[in-house]
Amino acid sequence: MGFQTGSIRMDSTPIEVKELGTVDYQETWHRQAELAAERAEGKINDQLLILEHPSTYTAGKRTEDSDRPDNGLPVVDVDRGGRITWHGPGQLVAYPIIKLADPVDVVDYVRRLEEALIQTCKDVGLEGTGRVEGRSGVWLPAGVVGGELKPARKIAAIGIRVTRGVTMHGVSLNCDNTMEYYGHIVPCGIADAGVTTLSAELGRDVPVEECREALEKNIVAALNGELAVHKD
Repeated sequence: MGFQTGSIRMDSTPIEVKELGTVDYQETWHRQAELAAERAEGKINDQLLILEHPSTYTAGKRTEDSDRPDNGLPVVDVDRGGRITWHGPGQLVAYPIIKLADPVDVVDYVRRLEEALIQTCKDVGLEGTGRVEGRSGVWLPAGVVGGELKPARKIAAIGIRVTRGVTMHGVSLNCDNTMEYYGHIVPCGIADAGVTTLSAELGRDVPVEECREALEKNIVAALNGELAVHKD
């Protein structure tokens, strides 16, 4: 059952969407920090950065040594929540730089991002995605698919930080990226579940370009309270 909760944003000025293409992870992290500081000081409006990264492992604050890659590739340790994940070509990334209304409700913010991702999956034809209790992100449940028993598998990840009431980091949606790099880590610290892509689940190529407009629209709608958030 859905419910409307109104806008989670401090003000109603339009969110400025910036499509950045493929950009270096660390450079974008520093850019986020600069934008977040400017937003906290009221110098700019809310922003939504849409992009892809070159192949990069990033480790959130809860990452354990056992999570880290066994293939020798470097890891960027970052100030977001969560554990380790991978970003790379074919994965659509969105970083909202949003001034949240008082009192700041981080759980509500995360639920809205999840709802935007669930709706985006529906928009490209994938039904059945949802939440798993105690785990962030968007998932497909365990079950038989095409005669094969599959575990619960994550199709989109969420890792955020809120400083001075302003959000940083955000979400990543697996469109048509490789699964190779996930095999060398414990993604998000979860060993008993899988990772998947829209392309793998739909049986056709689903490029980033097919999802970009929908994800932009759905994140804006969720944050503005125009997309109903469903409790699973």
